[in-house]
Amino acid sequence: MFSLLKFILLLVSVITFNINAKVLPGIFQTSAYINDLKNKNIALVINQTSTFATTHIVDSFHRLGIKVKIIFAPEHGFRGTASAGTHVNDTIDKKTGIKVISLYGNHKKPTKKDVSGIDLVVFDIQDVGVRFYTFISTMHYVMETCAEFKIPFMVLDRPNPNGHYVDGPLLEPAFKSFVGMHPIPLVHGCTVGELAEMINNEKWLVDGLKCDLKVIKCKNYTHQSAYELPIKPSPNLQTQSAIYLYPSLGLFEGTVVTVGHGTGFPYQCFGAPFFGWGNLELKPISIKGVAESPKFIHLTFKAFDLTDFGNTKAYTNPQINLNWLLMAYKESPEKGFFFTSFFEKLIGTASLRKQIISGMSVQEIRQTWQKDLKNYNEMRTKYLLYP
Repeated sequence: MFSLLKFILLLVSVITFNINAKVLPGIFQTSAYINDLKNKNIALVINQTSTFATTHIVDSFHRLGIKVKIIFAPEHGFRGTASAGTHVNDTIDKKTGIKVISLYGNHKKPTKKDVSGIDLVVFDIQDVGVRFYTFISTMHYVMETCAEFKIPFMVLDRPNPNGHYVDGPLLEPAFKSFVGMHPIPLVHGCTVGELAEMINNEKWLVDGLKCDLKVIKCKNYTHQSAYELPIKPSPNLQTQSAIYLYPSLGLFEGTVVTVGHGTGFPYQCFGAPFFGWGNLELKPISIKGVAESPKFIHLTFKAFDLTDFGNTKAYTNPQINLNWLLMAYKESPEKGFFFTSFFEKLIGTASLRKQIISGMSVQEIRQTWQKDLKNYNEMRTKYLLYP
């Protein structure tokens, strides 16, 4: 049973918590959703970022008497401790006894059995605003299940740390995959709540279905808010610098070049043994739950350190930086092996590889994106919940 005393104590913990720039994620707007949760069987789509002040959402809801029946976990798992791409098994949360179902690997979409008896599904996961970051793909599949079985879907929105710009090519249908499911730019400029509205109303769910969607907005957030994440969203995005650099450096995952996995600088550098320059020395090792099979493991080589750029310049230079990718390609002695088959899935188009190989400049490449970006930005305006 919902306790007023528990609710007051929870609010006190929020007031005394040092809020990041006074931006409050949707979970803090308790009065906007608490009545929707009372006396309902709830499923949560969450991970380690799903916190209410210093308390995890599961513990907060338990205190409030909310009946959480199932937890759905995305890539990296419920506690966010699994390496990228690692299979995570279903389990039981030891603290609460709630069943945790993994939505990664072969089971990306909840089944009818998974949501049997569920009255409402709540999504609360911190995203970083890049199309190939898979939490938004998990959200898409959960929305489809909710639409198919007529279960209301609620998003407790969170700020987008890369929400102050839109950039990159739009995803082409031929390259749709779990690292890119929607015809949006690489940096889409939406919170997960705004993106959920877009997915729903543009009818991108299977068969054009729409789910019963409710978004609980953030408070005091605008798309120019410089929001620093209080909890790392995944094992290799360990700093704010890495989060700002991720849209640019993530593309190297589709090449032979490393971005620092297995070192102390993931997504803050790029390098390879064939580089003859660099201001950082790397020697990748296996790190459980972070980088278990990094590129060039145990080799020592030079890399280009971008940590300072990420800390001081990336936010105020809001665009995908292609210079680093073109520079690395130029340095590669075996250009026919520079790109892997994963590159097109990440960038979402066949064009960029061809443009780089043909010798096009950064300016020429970026110009080819502009028409699609203009059309996308006009469409995006309809779904913006924040200035």
